[in-house]
Amino acid sequence: MFVLLRLLSKCPLRLLHAFGALAGWLTFLASSTYRRRYRANVAQAGLAWPAVRGGVAAAGRMIAELPWLWLRPPGTPLGDRVSWDGAELIAQALQERRGLVLMTPHLACFEICAQAYAERFAESAKAPITVLFRPARQAWLREVVDGSRGRPGLDTAPANLAGVRQMIRALRQGHTIGLLPDQVPPDGLGVWAPFFGRQAYTMTLASRLLQQTGARALLIWGERLEKGRGYVVHVRPGPEIGREITPESAALLINQSMEQLICLAPSQYLWGYHRYKQPRGLDIAAAPAAATAPAAEAER
Repeated sequence: MFVLLRLLSKCPLRLLHAFGALAGWLTFLASSTYRRRYRANVAQAGLAWPAVRGGVAAAGRMIAELPWLWLRPPGTPLGDRVSWDGAELIAQALQERRGLVLMTPHLACFEICAQAYAERFAESAKAPITVLFRPARQAWLREVVDGSRGRPGLDTAPANLAGVRQMIRALRQGHTIGLLPDQVPPDGLGVWAPFFGRQAYTMTLASRLLQQTGARALLIWGERLEKGRGYVVHVRPGPEIGREITPESAALLINQSMEQLICLAPSQYLWGYHRYKQPRGLDIAAAPAAATAPAAEAER
């Protein structure tokens, strides 16, 4: 399998994306469970099918581009494959030396964000980035992922207590961390909060890190350009999470921020992601009613 990944990593990005688009549609057509979840999540967000149809192919492209992203030799610059929109927000935040939390949903190519940040800011601003991840179950894949993400200026933190401590240390040193706050956490590590108008179990880690360290928050996502032309990394202001705010209110603010990003490019969001999954041992009946309209709904 590693040999296959190595061979794929040498293919042009345009070819990988074409193959991924085909695989995405084949998966969509073959799996009724995936298809129902995809359509249910789209309906919950109140979006029309033409706006999200491209997400079927985008899901496949996300998988197909991983060999190119993971196995690109360390030190090889991204060069003209990546352009920036809003990089000045990161530069301003790093000057404050308060620590920086970059948050992105499962939108477009979130893998490119950390690599692009590390290449542009880690050395020049003396602020490497640490990204949270869940180790792969397969040993061979874990070795590939660990090696690919351990690039100059880019560290990884496992999704456990040791990883949380690692991220706190990084923020207190004025460094940067990356999180996907729409990832469903285990029981006890989240709260119920509306996401597109429906209660979703939402991680509290992002808000806790912001409150404990006084770090800044920014939103980031990596737009995937057509025909393998590369990516545009977009940066936007993040939510203000004060020390006095409750976990539920903080989760709502973060979910609304994720909704806003998703509605910028709904055709690149992973609509098949099981965002409303109920963690094992957690009673969804205890969740409050989602009475608050999401920010994305208000803007449409």
